[in-house]
Amino acid sequence: DGMNVLFIVVDDLRPVLGCYGDKIVKSPNIDQLASQSVVFSNAYAQQALCAPSRVSFLTGRRPDTTRLYDFYSYWRVHAGNYSTMPQYFKENGYVTLSVGKVFHPGVSSNYSDDYPYSWSIPPFHPSTEKYENHKTCRGKDGKLYANLVCPVDVTEMPKGTLPDIQSTEEAIRLLSVMKTNKQKFFLAVGYHKPHIPLRYPQEFLKLYPLENITLAPDPWVPEKLPSVAYNPWTDIRQREDVEALNVSFPYGPLPDDFQRQIRQSYYAAVSYLDVQVGLLLNALDNVGLSNNTIVVFTADHGWSLGEHGEWAKYSNFDVATRVPLMFYVPGVTTSSVSQGVRVFPYLDPFNHIGGSVPQGQSKKVVELVSLFPTLAELAGLQVPPACPKTSFHVALCTEGTSIAHYFNASEEKVQEEGEGCGDTDRCFNEEPVALSQYPRPADTPQWNSDKPKLKDIRIMGYSMRTSDYRYTLWVQFNPNNFSANFEDVHAGELYVMETDPNQDYNIYNNTSHGWFFKKILG
Repeated sequence: DGMNVLFIVVDDLRPVLGCYGDKIVKSPNIDQLASQSVVFSNAYAQQALCAPSRVSFLTGRRPDTTRLYDFYSYWRVHAGNYSTMPQYFKENGYVTLSVGKVFHPGVSSNYSDDYPYSWSIPPFHPSTEKYENHKTCRGKDGKLYANLVCPVDVTEMPKGTLPDIQSTEEAIRLLSVMKTNKQKFFLAVGYHKPHIPLRYPQEFLKLYPLENITLAPDPWVPEKLPSVAYNPWTDIRQREDVEALNVSFPYGPLPDDFQRQIRQSYYAAVSYLDVQVGLLLNALDNVGLSNNTIVVFTADHGWSLGEHGEWAKYSNFDVATRVPLMFYVPGVTTSSVSQGVRVFPYLDPFNHIGGSVPQGQSKKVVELVSLFPTLAELAGLQVPPACPKTSFHVALCTEGTSIAHYFNASEEKVQEEGEGCGDTDRCFNEEPVALSQYPRPADTPQWNSDKPKLKDIRIMGYSMRTSDYRYTLWVQFNPNNFSANFEDVHAGELYVMETDPNQDYNIYNNTSHGWFFKKILG
């Protein structure tokens, strides 16, 4: 009666994975999951910052409705008493469990990860999480530092472990408990890496010899990038190894060899994450639940690795907003799995050769805000209704739309041929778009440009991604009444994906963009 749900969300993971065509990264376990899943290659977060993105996809509402653009308010108090995805599953008879970083901890989830509304038992946080920003990185001089690039000997770490290892162990323990108790569950597992600091077991460096690591394809600040769009990566500047480089503010750049080291460590952290995912999925096999558990794998947003001369998240570019998104649904994305057959044997990234390809790939543009209705539909629950235009008073509704109908790829082709769109405008208007946004305190980069507090926000960058374009407007914003004034445009960006996939050549000033403007207002 109904499927279980295993919901895996990763912090700051852009789609540098074998199953997304990355040639360098070794991610055999996530690739194996992809080979049994529908993989969305155009999935986008609603804001490239942890707390706003997570509250958005967990409630199914956009940041303008949760009114969370920073870390400092709880939506149930500050915006409206919105039901969350895990709460909805809990109210429909599921045991809901949270392990690691699912909600962003702190005031934005009421210092409780929204327990008891969202979860059946208090959420689990690894005991070693508190050492994340301590001096645990051994420098060349043998001393300990709080670095950005931080390969470690796990045996030397506090308690001899790392947070994500602890989260995997707890999630595996809970799977056994659920199996024994024969309880239908919604288990959310939130992994920290590759969030900074890039702290991971040092053996993963072996997978990525430095001489194989290139710079970003566009490591310079684009000539026509409006200054309001630039994020000055303040957070990484505060790490001791970056601080020692004494890089100028706001544009840098970082020295090439250090850029390579960051990229190398990001990839190594992704392979470390892949091992955790592999162990978790292997445990799902071990308890015999792979044949009746939906698995979702995604991230809260991406992370720039030197593109546009930028690092970290905090922007509206694809590198910051695009995320991996895949759904494994037994009997739907794969033929039904018979009891006892191994779907997810653990693969060792140090020995595994060859990549697996996605079971089905959808290029449709989709948004994380659609996770809630999609998972409800896949689990056979009633899909929450679409929100009215203003929904602060509505407890259960969604501003996303279920994307479950995209799962049957062959169907998609037939429809497209059948429709034969003579009316370009109509076709254009029906095309799905992804909306993201990012707040700024000023028109030029300053110390708080990456993470302005609500009271300091003066400009909001609203960004629309279609399959062919990214269009962004930076408009005047009033934080006192949460209003954006589209008549006061501070800057604009328009990128044509076909000729400019990396979004380096802003053609906003030499193009008419009335259609985009209408659509973004709509």
